Amino acid sequence: MKKKGLIVLAMAAMMTLGTASISAWAAEGWSQSGNTWVYYDSSGYKVTNVWKKGADNLWRYLNGSGEMAVNSWVDNTYYMDSNGILVTDKWMKFADSGSSDYKWYYFGSSGKAIMENWSKINNKWYYFDENGEMQTGWVLDNMYYTGSDGVMRTGWQQLIPPDSDYDPDYITPGDEDDDGKKWYYFNDNGKKYVPKDSQGEYGNYKINGVAYCFDSDGALQTGWKEVGVSNAQYDIQNYKYYDSNGKLRTGWYSIEPPSDIEGYEYEVEWFYFSNNGTPKAGPKEGEGSTQDLIKINNKTYMFNNLGNPVYGLQKVRIGSTEDYTAYYFGDKKTSTMQKGKIKITEGDGSETTFYFSDSGRGYTGVKDSYLYYKGKLQVAEEGSKYQPVSIPTGSGYTTYVVNSNGKIAKNTTVKDADGTKYKTSSTGTLLKVNEENASGTYREAAEPIWDNY
Repeated sequence: MKKKGLIVLAMAAMMTLGTASISAWAAEGWSQSGNTWVYYDSSGYKVTNVWKKGADNLWRYLNGSGEMAVNSWVDNTYYMDSNGILVTDKWMKFADSGSSDYKWYYFGSSGKAIMENWSKINNKWYYFDENGEMQTGWVLDNMYYTGSDGVMRTGWQQLIPPDSDYDPDYITPGDEDDDGKKWYYFNDNGKKYVPKDSQGEYGNYKINGVAYCFDSDGALQTGWKEVGVSNAQYDIQNYKYYDSNGKLRTGWYSIEPPSDIEGYEYEVEWFYFSNNGTPKAGPKEGEGSTQDLIKINNKTYMFNNLGNPVYGLQKVRIGSTEDYTAYYFGDKKTSTMQKGKIKITEGDGSETTFYFSDSGRGYTGVKDSYLYYKGKLQVAEEGSKYQPVSIPTGSGYTTYVVNSNGKIAKNTTVKDADGTKYKTSSTGTLLKVNEENASGTYREAAEPIWDNY
């Protein structure tokens, strides 16, 4: 154990021993010897290296020379004050050898200095090392933190990380906020939170019902973090986003995507984070189905594999079948499922009329006397006034006659520009061509020209 420094105490004007001055006792007992006190046993010999009480019932110590110890350590464990009295239940401050700094010690009710242990003093916890010195900063493998006053910290604390090279003397003026500090959370027992059994580099921890992310050293994390999700279907779902205050982001948020994932259209994209912070995601565009439609706040969305809501004209399978139809999710700003009759710019740049049912599905069949297939209006090709168009129905086809505007000819006979005559039923289906019964299929219905793929 290292040598203790000199105590910084107010010195008594004169030596006292329970009273202002004490005369020597006869035979066995205390006796003043010059400027100090000694103790004689019953044989008249000075006792050494032993504890003795004074008339005030307080402990003194006789050193190896038989003199009462003052302002000195005993066995590097106890301290005798300037009156030679054992220090108990008291803080003491000593000069650090070779330094102008001081070290604090605390002596318990037995007089022992607290060593290599925690001690609760006036309802505050302190930690003392093997020499009895009160510790400040990080202690016990950096799992606890004590302030400059030595008091154990709990709750949120913004601190210089353990073993950091940060030097406050080298801060550039104006960069005071960039001080190298990080946030840590200490439980009520003072122990720092460190993730256990975390997937990837990070772990989540709820504090007062709010989820936060910490690295393996217990430092609070912000921004995108690859926390690892066991049931993630898409790469983006291995990530969660934590705000500048460290709180897990939920709901809609517009942010730069994770730098590790490629393929984003814009530098800033919209994401929707579920209650557990996992971004919503779905199949690549063109591979999704109606089972991937998601309703949020009474609006219907579909997300791609990057975690962004899709927009524009989308090819969507119906349930688990291979059949598909068109859905329209508006422009980039809208990105929600649309209904009804809409003018849409298709993938080739042409503007076409579409009709979407109340479920959002591209309509197939006759609607308001116009013919649609997978939502797309079917019109006679350029140069034709009328044209038969065959729509798949069940295992076969149904053929209608449409004009250049997509309107069907019902219960009539019409003549095309080349003189071909088409006779139709009351529902607009083709009955005869040039007085002969119609058979087989004619021009197949035109499919939508999809966006983005």
